[in-house]
Amino acid sequence: MLKKILWLSLVFGLLGCGSGGQDYQHKAYVFGTLVEITVTGVPEEQAKGAVDRVFREFERLHAEWHPWQPGPMEGINAALARGETVPITAELSNALSLARKYADRSDNFFNPAIGNLVRLWGFHAEDFAERLPDPAAIKAQVAAAPTMRDLKIGKDTLSSSNPQVRIDLGGFAKGYALDVAEGILRQHGIRYALINIGGNILAMGKHGDRPWVVGVQNPRGKGIIARYELGDGEAIGTSGDYQRYFFLDGKRYFHIIDPLTGYPAAGTQAVTVVAKGESPGSLSDAASKPIFIAGQGAWEAMAAKLKIMKYMRIDADGTIYVSKAFSRGLKWEDGVPRPVVVGE
Repeated sequence: MLKKILWLSLVFGLLGCGSGGQDYQHKAYVFGTLVEITVTGVPEEQAKGAVDRVFREFERLHAEWHPWQPGPMEGINAALARGETVPITAELSNALSLARKYADRSDNFFNPAIGNLVRLWGFHAEDFAERLPDPAAIKAQVAAAPTMRDLKIGKDTLSSSNPQVRIDLGGFAKGYALDVAEGILRQHGIRYALINIGGNILAMGKHGDRPWVVGVQNPRGKGIIARYELGDGEAIGTSGDYQRYFFLDGKRYFHIIDPLTGYPAAGTQAVTVVAKGESPGSLSDAASKPIFIAGQGAWEAMAAKLKIMKYMRIDADGTIYVSKAFSRGLKWEDGVPRPVVVGE
């Protein structure tokens, strides 16, 4: 049996650059994955001060929002399970409200309230077991139907009408952190940067005289299938069945759970989306999950609900579907099967 964790840092990488002079780059592990920030166009001292502040914010968010390790979120979830009202920060209130907006748009296919289901499968752990959960426990969680609408989100308090709500922002936090990072860098006078949180990437400006270029990985092999030039303020993210998974009796089980069944979503290998506008990082992270879960026959409609125009889906047999808007900017690698272009 094979168990493999393939972080999204391998999905996207900086593939091209321009003549932008000296870069400042810093890497570290945060949110359980490799984080890399590249800044260009400013003196090293200015870049270092801004990037250091970004990484301090990342460490804080990781500590405060981690749903399983001892910390504020673990305490919040325990209190919600007891039916208590708990104090929260204004930042968490705003983040939960944004996550609930995406949950509403996606018909709860994006659902940060199903932390108990994630825990049943064990995918919250760094070293998860190759085992199936008790079917009765899965059935009970599905029947409890926790959603973000069960939460009463105040400016500084939080309560839940459903004791089975367990908040897990793992499918949202990295994207949210991209938006935080962009704000901090702009406050420090930085206009040109690439922020990569384990493959969730946001571009600021260009890299010298050329755009920032990223690659989309082949979900069933080495290398990439396409390259894409990220525009200023664009964020890109992927959800795939190859990131956190195990094989049991010849079947792949992975971390993207369908809230309606309680089991990993079927029929899709990977979904990549590009977002721009308000909170692009948050949206790019959140939107890929419901499009993945919706699957054949419904995924295009789900992308429309989430106001995503640039998207790609690779189905279970390896067929690549890509929206017309996204296809215009992709440069396919040699040997990649001809994709099916969808949408207007």
